[in-house]
Amino acid sequence: VLEAGAFGDLVGQSPALHNVIRQIDLVAPTEATVLVLGESGTGKELVAREIHKRSQRKDQPLIRVNCASIPRELFESEFFGHVKGAFTGAVKDRAGRFGAADGGTLFLDEVGEIPLDLQGKFLRVLQEQQYERVGEEHTRHVDVRVIAATNKNLKQEVETGGFRQDLYYRLNVFPLEMSPLRERKEDIPLLAEYLLGVTSKKLHCVQPRLTEALLGQLQRYNWPGNVRELQNVIERGLILSGQQGLSFDIPQPGEGRSSSLHRESKSSAREWSVVPEQEMRRRERDNTLAALQEADWKIYGKGGAAERLGIKPTTLVARIKKMGIVKRG
Repeated sequence: VLEAGAFGDLVGQSPALHNVIRQIDLVAPTEATVLVLGESGTGKELVAREIHKRSQRKDQPLIRVNCASIPRELFESEFFGHVKGAFTGAVKDRAGRFGAADGGTLFLDEVGEIPLDLQGKFLRVLQEQQYERVGEEHTRHVDVRVIAATNKNLKQEVETGGFRQDLYYRLNVFPLEMSPLRERKEDIPLLAEYLLGVTSKKLHCVQPRLTEALLGQLQRYNWPGNVRELQNVIERGLILSGQQGLSFDIPQPGEGRSSSLHRESKSSAREWSVVPEQEMRRRERDNTLAALQEADWKIYGKGGAAERLGIKPTTLVARIKKMGIVKRG
């Protein structure tokens, strides 16, 4: 069992996940370029973080770039930087992402979205560790380890002419694949418990118990959005739990998310209604009182009410005074 926190947010007990962990341990101390493969939401960025954290570059920056979010006309400047006056709007020198990651790691998320005509420049940096900023002739040298990720079949992209073969081989030195959540459902109990704890702290609420019935519901669903979808479902369930207890809105087999929302809008419209300020204050007071009772009125330290609520002890003390909460008996 991979305990929560032992490998960052990578939590579970499946053979597939343990294989990923073994590969991270093998490749992290090296300088090899890593290509992380997998569907959206499987945790490819988490893998990149753990590789960097366990590398010789751990004290240097990890720079993440989502290649799909950069406008085509800004790609070259974004990655390689520019000098003042290189183009309209270039009012000062800019280092670019390769410059910012010098000495550290550059994580290229959705690397398959790099425009074909710029892929040669990326290949040169990977091969020669040098480049020029937009608008200058001076060649700059950079020391960067690259970790790339994609949900595309890059080999197929190469065959259809959408991705350079030489860049593909340069990136694919050490491929590492993240399995979809539907193929490692044995990870769901530990993962759900971990996400429930993290999200409860984020929302400043007491962590509810994950019943066998709720776990069964989570394990029956196939999670097309993978871990990211599971996290969203848990967060929404916590927000809507109130006095009704924890429940999850998950589509039934053969039912899409839109029809699930339509079903809910008819049967549970009350959950979508605006909560009056007075009711919000009452819920916060009930939640604070529940945390105090669970912690046996201990405020400070491990297992105290402040830790359970995910707030500072001084904040909790002020809240108790403001709400007029008094220990009975």
